[in-house]
Amino acid sequence: MVLDITSLINGKSSRVDFEYLIDTKDESNNLIPPDDVSFTAPVRVKGSVTDNAGYMALSLTAEIDYTSRCARCLEDIFGTFTLNFNRTVATKGTLQDEDNDEYVIVKNGFLDIDRELVEDLLLEFPPKLLCKEECKGLCSKCGKNLNFEACDCPKKKEIDPRLAILQKLLENDETL
Repeated sequence: MVLDITSLINGKSSRVDFEYLIDTKDESNNLIPPDDVSFTAPVRVKGSVTDNAGYMALSLTAEIDYTSRCARCLEDIFGTFTLNFNRTVATKGTLQDEDNDEYVIVKNGFLDIDRELVEDLLLEFPPKLLCKEECKGLCSKCGKNLNFEACDCPKKKEIDPRLAILQKLLENDETL
């Protein structure tokens, strides 16, 4: 979204509020979900730009609904990811380094919010999603979901065949 903040720059107001949606189906906004994740609704964005004696600040909250699979038990997950996004607003030509991620640049009284917001949204989105923090996952032998039922698999720890020779050395060392 490109937001007109000329009223802030001219001192006619001290705050500009906004609320809008970012279409997750539109590929031009570069909002490509991570593997095995689907965004199920538009991103809901709500925030404001405030002016405090010449210091302008952008503050917003973005929420996006998603579906995925738990990284441990493969159950379906439905959730909402929330991102709080805060940046200092500077007019073009006032900074030595305008590529600094801490600033959003105003060009001719207009502020383009989406590029930085979408980038932060994708960087902050969790790389692994769990159905719950205490998820027990799947049994590595029988594949049962340990969140719902216990398995009868022997609990003996299997040794990697490549390291079996080291286990024999340890067994021989204990008998000495």
